[in-house]
Amino acid sequence: MSVYGTPISSLIEQLSKLPGIGGKSAQRLAFYIINMPEENARALADSILNAKRDIKYCSICYNLTDTDPCPVCSSEKRNKNIIMVVEDPRDMAAYEKTKEYTGIYHVLHGAISPINGVTPSDIKVKELIQRLDDTNIEEVIIATNPNVEGEATAMYLSRLIKPLGIKVSRIAHGVPVGGDIEYVDEVTLLRALEGRRLM
Repeated sequence: MSVYGTPISSLIEQLSKLPGIGGKSAQRLAFYIINMPEENARALADSILNAKRDIKYCSICYNLTDTDPCPVCSSEKRNKNIIMVVEDPRDMAAYEKTKEYTGIYHVLHGAISPINGVTPSDIKVKELIQRLDDTNIEEVIIATNPNVEGEATAMYLSRLIKPLGIKVSRIAHGVPVGGDIEYVDEVTLLRALEGRRLM
């Protein structure tokens, strides 16, 4: 039997399922939510449900969006001849914060990882190649994370894309090896982008 009662225990249990949230953090968050004014708790619950219901993949780049195509793909100001390939929507958001990259994106939703059972068919590789066949892309910038999985994915994509006659470059390693792009500051990301190299 729970010390706190079923509703609180259930809330703690659900919060502890979130990535990076352990038992103590889940308990702290649960008590914070319980002590919120009811309208704030309702707004939090509504925003979670609305995001779950309304967010979908952009049919072009596979970013998470509530409009299709997403604002980046539908913008007339973007250079549609350069495409940056990222692993995750958070990586795309990190590059957008630099306000320097003006091309478009493709979000893979993962990286190739045989150890974890992730193959090219588990991420949006086929969709990327289809885009390259259907558009006038001149350069593909591969901006996967600088770790084993990211490098394997970059090499795999490079081997697929080069025969299409499209320039393939890789972000420079101003981004620390083993790091995640979403946590890197804007200046480092910009330097990595500017220092990209051909593959």
